[in-house]
Amino acid sequence: VRLCRCRCRALLSRPAGALRARRGLAAGPEMHFGFQTVTEEERREKIYQVFENVAKKYDVMNDSMTLGIHRVWKDILVHKMNPCPGTLLLDVAGGTGDIAFRFINYVRSVRKRQLQRKLKHHQNLSWQEIFESYQKDEFNSLGDSQVVVCDINREMLKVGKQKAQHLGYSEGLSWVLGNAEELPFDDDKFDVYTIAFGIRNVTRIDLALQEAYRVLKPGGRFLCLEFSHVSNPLLSRLYDLYSFQVIPVLGEVIAGDWRSYQYLVESIRQFPPQEELKAMIEDAGFFKVDYENLNFGIVAIHSGFKL
Repeated sequence: VRLCRCRCRALLSRPAGALRARRGLAAGPEMHFGFQTVTEEERREKIYQVFENVAKKYDVMNDSMTLGIHRVWKDILVHKMNPCPGTLLLDVAGGTGDIAFRFINYVRSVRKRQLQRKLKHHQNLSWQEIFESYQKDEFNSLGDSQVVVCDINREMLKVGKQKAQHLGYSEGLSWVLGNAEELPFDDDKFDVYTIAFGIRNVTRIDLALQEAYRVLKPGGRFLCLEFSHVSNPLLSRLYDLYSFQVIPVLGEVIAGDWRSYQYLVESIRQFPPQEELKAMIEDAGFFKVDYENLNFGIVAIHSGFKL
């Protein structure tokens, strides 16, 4: 898939007010890769390599690292989105399809309830008419909803496509190779933009947020699920102990890759805390920006609207 060059347009169309310099956004060529200092290009290449290495074991490792709780966090994200039939969703850095599959299930459930309510209010329908209504709904179970999964990593997309085929997802689902900082989509295209556990791995968070704003329709919603900062000192110490002493070991045992999971732990510590990320989202032009802490701030869901 050919990436379009829209960075200049995104920069020109950003809202008034200079973006504030923040931790995680290096002004010069040097940036963080975990606790290392690298150039912007080195960071991009290293992160690509991390996810290429872990793609095949990504889901297993997520279950192991979070004791399966990541599934609940993703469920909460989709319920917070509350998509209705006809919603056009862009899920960025969603290569393995977890958000996309939940979106499809949610919309199908809404459509089914809508059909049941409709038939309940027409008690005089014949059996044939009821049967035909269900048949019609089966062929259009998403009500024109669509989800586009966009990921920069080919291997992650490959794993996601294999999962979709295995689980029987095909309707209303498409896969696009693309960079969060230079999205290959037109302006004002999507109703909802989601990024789950991906924004801390983009090279320039400010550009990714500007691109999110650009591709959303007026009234569109931005939702970001990401590891964040625990405020409780005792819990924070326990969390650090688990993160640095256990997760890399799990990475070695399950995926044969200590270093990639050491980076993932370090990247969480380098990521901006909740209030700082909220301000960055506002800088990109979003309104009504808010966040919800889950599990005492181990993760947070940030949301905002394009008005």
